[in-house]
Amino acid sequence: MLQIEIDRLNKHYAGFHALKDIDIAIRQGSFVALVGPSGCGKSTLLRTLAGLEKTSSGDIRIAGQSVIGKPPRERDVAMVFQSYALYPHMDVEHNMNYSMRLKRRPKPEIAERTRAAAETLGLSGLLDRLPKALSGGQRQRVAMGRAIVRNPKVFLFDEPLSNLDAALRVHMRSEIRKLHERLQATSVYVTHDQVEAMTMADHIVVMRAGVVEQQGSPLDLYDKPANKFVAGFIGSPAMNFIPVVVGPDGHTLAIDGSDALVLDRKLVPGTRLWAGLRPEHLSFAPVSDGLTMEAVVESVESTGSMTFVTASVGSQHLVVAHGGRPGVEKGAAASLHISLKNVHLFDRETELAVSA
Repeated sequence: MLQIEIDRLNKHYAGFHALKDIDIAIRQGSFVALVGPSGCGKSTLLRTLAGLEKTSSGDIRIAGQSVIGKPPRERDVAMVFQSYALYPHMDVEHNMNYSMRLKRRPKPEIAERTRAAAETLGLSGLLDRLPKALSGGQRQRVAMGRAIVRNPKVFLFDEPLSNLDAALRVHMRSEIRKLHERLQATSVYVTHDQVEAMTMADHIVVMRAGVVEQQGSPLDLYDKPANKFVAGFIGSPAMNFIPVVVGPDGHTLAIDGSDALVLDRKLVPGTRLWAGLRPEHLSFAPVSDGLTMEAVVESVESTGSMTFVTASVGSQHLVVAHGGRPGVEKGAAASLHISLKNVHLFDRETELAVSA
């Protein structure tokens, strides 16, 4: 069953086209991440869902009902902001149940919902504290609790972890995902961090300049990116791109003028392409089929469990992600290998994916 349907949605700001014909269908109970660089329109899209921004055209349906023109309070959604947006003069308990008190809900209901949310979020012992007495992670939990007590159909998260340090972000990612599963809610989560999206979401929408570039499961986007932008945005470290040209026979790709890769299908001779190579798919050990490149090691950086090697292949610079220690040294010559199945090709003009 679909919980949210976004149909040909557009948003204009004084001549600026912020959202362009957005089409997204979100199933009930799913966790959807909106990702993309700053200014791509993901937060604007979230705010239109919440009713905080008016749409220029198109439709938004929640649980089958159009919410265009409805104020936020009538949409049955709850939003968790990046800034927490807590009232500094109210303690945790009153921050969490403020919206229920505004609606004059029965006191026993307010007390029970607040108690249940506090217990779920580990805030039971902090209900009498003011926000200034809380850590960043605790403040974020209070902001989430304020959303939970409303028992909405949809939770909207606008970069809720961006103000936290790295270690706490990792912990809170897990906490939010567990909370989503416990509540069996529908969640839409905005982030610029593709690692957050890959680890938390079961459906990802990649945006750029107000357009949906691609949407699908995390592994679909990783394995089958629709274009060069998505390929470079999804995955960490980012995909390497090297310019190649299809040889005269249509079955080879030339790097810096030398044939380096034999294809299993024929392409148009002379076609200029980008070859996309993920750092984790490059290896210093030979593979049975695919691409072999002679390289010079420029740098070796170890984090203990992983080693990141930068190597030059002609005029191109590639990053290699190697589990453990690859046994190469700075300045040394080395052969780089990658299997044909892991080589992504993109048209250099359109940047769309080309099957190899």
